[in-house]
Amino acid sequence: MNPRIPTDHDEAGRWLQNFAVAHAKRENPRLEVTVEMGDAREGRSYGLRLVLGAASLPPWSEPPIELSYEDVAEGRTRVAWCDATAERIRAAARRLLAQAPSGETRSA
Repeated sequence: MNPRIPTDHDEAGRWLQNFAVAHAKRENPRLEVTVEMGDAREGRSYGLRLVLGAASLPPWSEPPIELSYEDVAEGRTRVAWCDATAERIRAAARRLLAQAPSGETRSA
């Protein structure tokens, strides 16, 4: 059984930011992650985007990867959810790296 650890939207968002950065950087240390969690998303959702230089995944012209607040708040205590989300982030990172010019993909 997984514990129900109380959290609020901001704390879960910070956890998601750290989690996503840690997994994206395993693919390439130059990758960055943005997590949208402003007022319009408060208590509802997060928008996740991987960034490499001027490129992003999803592209800037498209909506970010959506994660609900409930999924993040509950999922962060479940190994299976964390594993699946980490793989989703790493797969997106690999797609972004494959699309980027070769100079941007070199490790620091």
